[in-house]
Amino acid sequence: MTLVAGFMSLLDVTIVAVALPSMQRDLHASAPAIQWVVSGYALTFALVLVTAGRLGDAIGRRRIFLLALTGFVVCSAAAGAAPSIELLVVARLAQGVAAGCLAPQNSALIQQMFRGAERGRAFGLFGATVGISSAVGPVVGGLILMLADGPQGWRWIFYVNVPVGALALVLGLRLLPRIAPRRGEHLDLAGVALLGCGVLAVMLPLVLAESGGVRRLWWLFLAGAALLGAFARWERRVAARGRQPLLDPQLVTGTRGYAAGAAIATLYFVGFSGVWLVFALYFQNGEGFSPLRSGLAVTPFAIGSALAAVVAGRLVERLGRLLTVCGLAAVAVGLGGAALSLRFAPAGLAVWLAAPALFVGGLGSGCVISPNVTMTLRDVPVRMAGAAGGALQTGQRLGGAVGTAALPGLFYLVLSAGPHDYRSAVAVAVGCGIAPVLGALGVGAHDWLRDRRARRDPCPPELSHSPVHASHG
Repeated sequence: MTLVAGFMSLLDVTIVAVALPSMQRDLHASAPAIQWVVSGYALTFALVLVTAGRLGDAIGRRRIFLLALTGFVVCSAAAGAAPSIELLVVARLAQGVAAGCLAPQNSALIQQMFRGAERGRAFGLFGATVGISSAVGPVVGGLILMLADGPQGWRWIFYVNVPVGALALVLGLRLLPRIAPRRGEHLDLAGVALLGCGVLAVMLPLVLAESGGVRRLWWLFLAGAALLGAFARWERRVAARGRQPLLDPQLVTGTRGYAAGAAIATLYFVGFSGVWLVFALYFQNGEGFSPLRSGLAVTPFAIGSALAAVVAGRLVERLGRLLTVCGLAAVAVGLGGAALSLRFAPAGLAVWLAAPALFVGGLGSGCVISPNVTMTLRDVPVRMAGAAGGALQTGQRLGGAVGTAALPGLFYLVLSAGPHDYRSAVAVAVGCGIAPVLGALGVGAHDWLRDRRARRDPCPPELSHSPVHASHG
């Protein structure tokens, strides 16, 4: 039930992209305005993740989940009924806030309700939800547009959330456990302001990239870095005073696997999020595919991801970080094979030859997302679960924003440099998308080797000859 709600909120990041031309035509919207239908949702989604997770920790995850789900359903209906582009953008901004409040409660509820191997399997399903929702968005959007044929068919992209969300809401009221919130909690409002302004400053140029946002607003990156640095210093100060920070510094410095896992998630989503837009641009503009056929061309990745994620949830307790390392290597190989096929294979065979490579990449992705969530959050105290899950997903959203801005930009750059060589453009852009995946692979390999060393030598060297240690020898 919680996964259904999470699937809807993440699906809405990508599903809307295939309907943008129809929306623009029916609402007589400008290109910058219609872009806010996608980018505005992603922006507000990322802005509230950590704060919403902390609120769930403080006043009850069930309460925040149900309120956020109600808001998501209402905003979906409002977006579907919007008579103008201005009201549609407002509805999408509000929908993004609701989705951002919903997302961290999923991982926190898993930590709250499951233990041991059951938690690994639950995170496996959660990881499959994250991976599949991003990959199948274009396919689902194309199917809805095909079934709801007509000038207003795009409205069903939003209306479909209403019955599904209402069902999830009824189940949530019946099934989610009622756990009394902790007393004496306070919300770190200064931390909320610093983090929110920092994330906004970093993401705003990226979500406006297609209209020259990076070129015009580059200085916001510097402001964002300064604000996030001030946020980190403030959180250390709050923790040193014995008060509850928005994001406890101990998550990064004292929780095994959290810093490495957050870095892997951020780097991976730079490539993972960006390549889908590149593939859509190539298949629809370069090959002349319909939105549905374009989505179907990358379906092997989604299938592989779904199959591997469920199995990976059972293997993560046994293999640990090694599973993530192998998955990242498979993603790099799969995307590399797809890029080479689309560039060099005969025109009629390129898409077919890319399919098995994408399937391999999908198998790898299924071994990355859910195991990384499990490894990153497994040692986080339950009282911090919401904030920790929110911070992890904020990194994913920031990585996704970088990828969706940079990789299509590279695609168009290569395209404009020659005689509209779409095959070279897709190969270069996807190839560059492999670079952050390899960066994540390096972080994962380092973390895996460090864990191996820790298992071989569990005691620090200075304790190995102490009397206490010797008495147990």
